[in-house]
Amino acid sequence: MGRLEGKVAVVSGGGSGIGQSAAAALAREGAVVGLLDRNEAAIQETARSLGEAAFPLAADVADETSVAAAFDEVRRRHGRLDALLTYAAVQLVGEDAPVHDLELAVWERTHAVNLRGVFLTCKHGVRLMIEAGNGGSVVNCGSPTGVTMSGGGWAAYSSSKAGVMGLTRTMAADLAGYGIRVNGIVPGSIVTPLTQPLYDDPETRARLTALHPIGRVGAPSDMDGIAVFLASDESAFATGAHFYVDGGISVR
Repeated sequence: MGRLEGKVAVVSGGGSGIGQSAAAALAREGAVVGLLDRNEAAIQETARSLGEAAFPLAADVADETSVAAAFDEVRRRHGRLDALLTYAAVQLVGEDAPVHDLELAVWERTHAVNLRGVFLTCKHGVRLMIEAGNGGSVVNCGSPTGVTMSGGGWAAYSSSKAGVMGLTRTMAADLAGYGIRVNGIVPGSIVTPLTQPLYDDPETRARLTALHPIGRVGAPSDMDGIAVFLASDESAFATGAHFYVDGGISVR
């Protein structure tokens, strides 16, 4: 029996990168997984690859009507939600900048997805958890840039992730009485479709690799183990914590 047998999970950003990899890991451990992403083709393909263990939820996390409809579909299908992983994010490489050079449109788009999107996904996912009365686990995705940013240059992205990390802690306090745990993961540099433009430049790739004492940048699958642990009952006494899976960036 898998570690998540009988559980229903939703992963935002489930169409690619860390979210797609996490969704597959949850499914391997027995969960039924809703793939929430605005890229309908990607989640349809991912759902096909995972078989009956997954179903697509086409939604824009920045739009409340869209997010609410997605969780209505989860409610209709399963009547419960046990784990929610909010991994949908944008990083506008080449557009994000120090605050004095940052365009308002870049700030607003980044925060719309990375912070408002997490808020809306949590709002409607948590409502379903409370309604079902079985408790649950929420896993939000932070970033080392939300704590410290050596060299700066990412005012929109870093501030959005700082907001997510603060939201994670206040949610943990607010939801403990419902039996809902809320934790965060803090990945290091992970090569995904979102971040690939950074790694296409050899100098940037070398610089980012050098930040990691472990000697390499990460792959989406490096985040799978912590996702399964936090979604499972193995983490029943963990809430309000951030788990750094960052190749050692945080110890520099």
